[in-house]
Amino acid sequence: MSLPDSSTALEKEAGRLSIAYASSVAESLTEFLDLKEQEVAQITNSAAEIVRAIKDLSAGGKRLRPLFAYWGFRGAGGPERSLDIVKVGVALELFQAAALIHDDLIDNSDTRRGQPSVHKRFEAQHALLGLSGDAVRYGAASAILTGDLCLSLSEEVFSSIDRDGNAARRIFNSMRTQVMAGQYLDVLEEFAGSVYDPAEAVKRARTIVRYKSAKYSTENPLLLGGALGGADEHLLTAYGNFALPLGEAFQLRDDVLGVFGDPSITGKPAGDDLREGKRTEIIAHALSLASDEEVEFIQTRLGARDLSEHEVSRLSGILRDSGALAATEESIDALTAQALQALDELEIDRLAHTGLRWLSDAVTKRAK
Repeated sequence: MSLPDSSTALEKEAGRLSIAYASSVAESLTEFLDLKEQEVAQITNSAAEIVRAIKDLSAGGKRLRPLFAYWGFRGAGGPERSLDIVKVGVALELFQAAALIHDDLIDNSDTRRGQPSVHKRFEAQHALLGLSGDAVRYGAASAILTGDLCLSLSEEVFSSIDRDGNAARRIFNSMRTQVMAGQYLDVLEEFAGSVYDPAEAVKRARTIVRYKSAKYSTENPLLLGGALGGADEHLLTAYGNFALPLGEAFQLRDDVLGVFGDPSITGKPAGDDLREGKRTEIIAHALSLASDEEVEFIQTRLGARDLSEHEVSRLSGILRDSGALAATEESIDALTAQALQALDELEIDRLAHTGLRWLSDAVTKRAK
């Protein structure tokens, strides 16, 4: 993380605090997982591999969710340094890791953050150790258990917060339920395919975006920090008005990058979402904007196991030429404008306001 040389003193201070907090979360996460690796290794060193997989996965990332929690906490009057808000950040990172592990398994995604996804990591281990049986099944089973452990560890960290945090607890519990429901809707949408009415595809895609990603990427972390910092209902509502459309814009940008992103930057092959058959909002727009022949091609070939590079290129071209990409970009712009207007109306101190604006730029102006 860095700020341009032209930044104001307030922006530099917000940047300094963000970097310091993100570093604290990273250090605490590493220390916690080191202890867990030792704990599991006492059972058997072989089982410690699941903790090592979590450590390697969580070493990457931009700590955006913890940072939303931090600035929500500061905006509510929380102090600069607090062990509790660091624990919230660690819990969020572990929950994020669990979501990524399970999501990659569901989508059969080979890579994550430029490295093999966790189930692929265990498939490779199967070959390295010369194990018997099916490597794919071994990788999937190991990834499920690793993701489950992540969820358990996330709860363990969150429950160790000393302060009376009933409001934060309710938000944390709700966040987990929302993500699982949103993930299921994503799976259902993919398998429903052409069974569902294409006219409702954009609405369904936005519901998935909201509950699978947006709420836990921006809104709930901000609300968690705010609740822990003592925010009243008025401030929490204002936080939601800002963070939810921002989170939706964040996920829609992710969907665009999943098709048109630079693999050297995103760490995933170009068009990976098309191979995985993700029925994102950009696909939903194409179903209403493309020709009948093109819609038929999308419905029959999106996510096909034998999808060729030529077909990936054709799908990408349809999304671009039909206006689906432009429609998604318009949605991103509208949601970003809505979020920034709500941010301007937030009644918090200037430093926290600057931190959230800086974070908003990091979310919306990205290439990965």
